[in-house]
Amino acid sequence: MIDALPGDIFHRGQILNNTYEIEGVLGRGGTGEVYRARNLISGRIVAIKALNAQFSGQDGYIELMKREEQMRDIRDDAVVRYTECSRMDQGHVFLVMDYIAGPSIADEMLRRRLEPRELMIIAHRVAEGLVAAHKQGIVHRDLSPDNIILRDGSPEKATIIDFGIAKDTGEGARTIVGNDFAGKYEYAAPEQMEGRAEPRSDLYALGALLLAAWKGQVPFAGMTPGEMIRRKQERLETGGVPEPLKGLIDWLTEPALAGRAPSAAAVVEQVGKALKGPAVERGRTAPPTKVTTRMDAAAGRRSGGSFLALVLVLLLAMAGGGAWYAGLLQPFIERLTEQPLPVAAPYTLSASAGGGLAAPTLAAHAPDAAAADAIRAGFATLAGQPAAEAAVTLAQGMPGPSWASGAAAVFDAAQGLDGWQIDLSDMTARISGLAPTLAAGDKARANLETWANLHSFALGLDIANGPRILAPQDVQDVLDDIATCGPLIQVDPPADGYALGATITIEGGALEPDFNATISTALAGVIGDRRVVTSLDVLNQNLCTVRNELPPLPSNALSIWLGQGSTGQANLTGVFRTGENPVVDVLIPANVTTGRLWVMVVDNTNTVFNLLPNANFAETDITRLGTVEGSTRRVRVLFSVTENQADSRLPKAEVNQGDYGKSEIIAFLTEGDLFDTRRPGDESIASFAEALATTLAERPGNIVGFASRILETRP
Repeated sequence: MIDALPGDIFHRGQILNNTYEIEGVLGRGGTGEVYRARNLISGRIVAIKALNAQFSGQDGYIELMKREEQMRDIRDDAVVRYTECSRMDQGHVFLVMDYIAGPSIADEMLRRRLEPRELMIIAHRVAEGLVAAHKQGIVHRDLSPDNIILRDGSPEKATIIDFGIAKDTGEGARTIVGNDFAGKYEYAAPEQMEGRAEPRSDLYALGALLLAAWKGQVPFAGMTPGEMIRRKQERLETGGVPEPLKGLIDWLTEPALAGRAPSAAAVVEQVGKALKGPAVERGRTAPPTKVTTRMDAAAGRRSGGSFLALVLVLLLAMAGGGAWYAGLLQPFIERLTEQPLPVAAPYTLSASAGGGLAAPTLAAHAPDAAAADAIRAGFATLAGQPAAEAAVTLAQGMPGPSWASGAAAVFDAAQGLDGWQIDLSDMTARISGLAPTLAAGDKARANLETWANLHSFALGLDIANGPRILAPQDVQDVLDDIATCGPLIQVDPPADGYALGATITIEGGALEPDFNATISTALAGVIGDRRVVTSLDVLNQNLCTVRNELPPLPSNALSIWLGQGSTGQANLTGVFRTGENPVVDVLIPANVTTGRLWVMVVDNTNTVFNLLPNANFAETDITRLGTVEGSTRRVRVLFSVTENQADSRLPKAEVNQGDYGKSEIIAFLTEGDLFDTRRPGDESIASFAEALATTLAERPGNIVGFASRILETRP
């Protein structure tokens, strides 16, 4: 479990629905959190996935949770079991499932390299789980190393989790996230790039994650949509993977559906047969044909050496031991008795940048001293230090005339990469590293592809785009430049920066429905290999005019509650229909005992209604407002029709035909007065925005708490 944070949805010891006691946080994401909990009735340990408040009222996310809960119909030990989907009185929606104790494959990849037999066992187990899911017409669509948990650390107990974007393949069924792409690009099958997913798509993902686990690195899927689609049409690079794991991965990841494994059941059968055969161990497979051929050639060269020795004996006999003959034959004798170079098969170069306390390393073959000197010189330019003489071994068996020049030139082509690893094996090159930026990564790829073409190497690249750690302020600088409807905020940015592969979640307002694409484009050159997720409110110009005057403000746990005036029930969606009577409460922690409260409605009719203070009620001191209920002070600012009938001074609202659109309730908690004079009951957007800008500039730090909530009216 990880450390608790003040903004967490639930806290340790909290009891949900009189049943589940929270024990701690297991993980956090852009839309919610996952907790470990204990069922107080049965004692069973469970995992609870909870949606953040802003998503618990959105139909799409609720539907996603409901669909994931429907996975409870799948009864298989290799598939996580779902129990129920529930909602708390406070509005949070949560999903209860089995707690799987153990690391994910992604966790294990960070710790060690998984062995081939372990991966074959995992493949067999996961395929069994997929058989059960596919029988129910469910395609996972997001199978990846972080969605496979090794229960108790055992490959034999691998368990599939997180069916949040699973696709129902039944006739007429639809997916939660539509028929567009869903999943992780690195593991997605080619057909998923076109929005299509079927059972064999999960098999491709299984093969891709097995390859990633064997190599210990996430496969590179491309940087642009075009590159991603092109790469998905190519076979994955499985050179060096031992059999039968290699054959299994090739079968599972065949780009064409017709050539791919036909079903999860077929995979279970074939892997089961392989596991019953000889143990699968790294490095214990038969050598490739080309290696065997080269070794045969070496044997021929050794026979030639024996023949030369025989010639030498005959020449010495002819010389009769005389000094004149000996002097004449000496150069020829020395040349014949010179030891031949050993044969290297395969012919290799391996170089690493090292890291931490480890120094850069080089181990290579070369055909002669001049080539060896060139390789050492190239290494020194990239590593920043010379290579030892012994780092390069002279050997026969060079696979092509351009190998030596290519080995010397590869270091210059890799300039600009950090943490580089260069491996040449015959005419195949595998090169990885970290580029400081997207632009630097594109340049390095272009240089290395040019190098490979020039020297006739088959090239495999795994270049990540940095920076290695991304400062949240670098992201915020970009967001501040492009914001059009108030501040764009990063959700829970890590204090020590975003690591490679992290997800950056952005919240805020937008005028255009496709503004999320604008954000992604603007950040592309800054974030490197990280993912951007946006949660934007598409608002009208009136709301954006006011939001544009607001800097990022502290919340101080302030929140806004919306309800139905006719029933008193909470309205989680914030949507009200014709004839309905919205009521609004501002919720303040009871332990906040100082400050002044100011509340207004920014309406979609170019009007701001000042609710507190107003013409009838001038009080703003929070200790004199509302009532304390448990740990919360509740201050009503927009009242029901019944309350208004009892006291006509209390402001109320009813949805009238034609007055449809989005409005925003905003509340400020301040140390002193927000404005010098009481604002009118209603005023224009421009008037209010001007006054707000003035007071924010004149009284920095006056606002100690802020909350807002969209209220939408529809027919």
